[in-house]
Amino acid sequence: MTKLSVNVNKLATLRNARGHNNPDVIAWAKAIIQYGADGITVHPRPDERHIRKTDVYALKNEVKTELNIEGYPTTDFCKMVLDVKPYQVTLVPDSPEQLTSNHGWDTLKNLAYLKTIVAPFKNAGIQVSLFLDPNPQLVESAQQTGADCIELYTEAYANTYPKNQNAAVEMYKKTAALAKKLGLKINAGHDLDLNNLGFLVSEIPYIDEVSIGHALVCDALILGMETTVKNYLKLVKGK
Repeated sequence: MTKLSVNVNKLATLRNARGHNNPDVIAWAKAIIQYGADGITVHPRPDERHIRKTDVYALKNEVKTELNIEGYPTTDFCKMVLDVKPYQVTLVPDSPEQLTSNHGWDTLKNLAYLKTIVAPFKNAGIQVSLFLDPNPQLVESAQQTGADCIELYTEAYANTYPKNQNAAVEMYKKTAALAKKLGLKINAGHDLDLNNLGFLVSEIPYIDEVSIGHALVCDALILGMETTVKNYLKLVKGK
């Protein structure tokens, strides 16, 4: 059964716009878990334009379910993750100035580098996921890094879905099938929403986790957070 991890970056963006603690990101993360979400995702960036390091440390103390920290593995990022020891770290190949993630790792080109990055996290008992484009050619080298999971970057799926659902999911199914065969868990995230999420998890029912933030928070502005979280849970869990 697919798990739902809610990315709370957008709540932090709203808080930071006024410089106070409203909305309270930690309190909202705890509420989201109470509404049924399986975990919380954060993606701290070097400029702390949304999630801050202090948020990450506070979430570890307050969120008793799965905490997933995403980010590019700078020295500071790696130290923070090893200090916090979340359930999962998701490594993304982002540059500091990027507005949002827009591509996955080239695991063939970066195999040796990723091996050195993955090992300390694994030794600390942290599950490691690599952000990956839907390309079966990258899966074997992803597995060779020592990572536990891949997270399928789903922007291409979301963009193609309104025009051709089967074409949208085709490469994702092939990539996920090979990952499963090699013993990797499969996560997914980016631009997933109430319109396209159900089809993805029905076509790839062994997706372990989806991470959703922007669309979920936008829906919550209209529907309320509790109703929104439960609507997403219906799609991934059928309840």
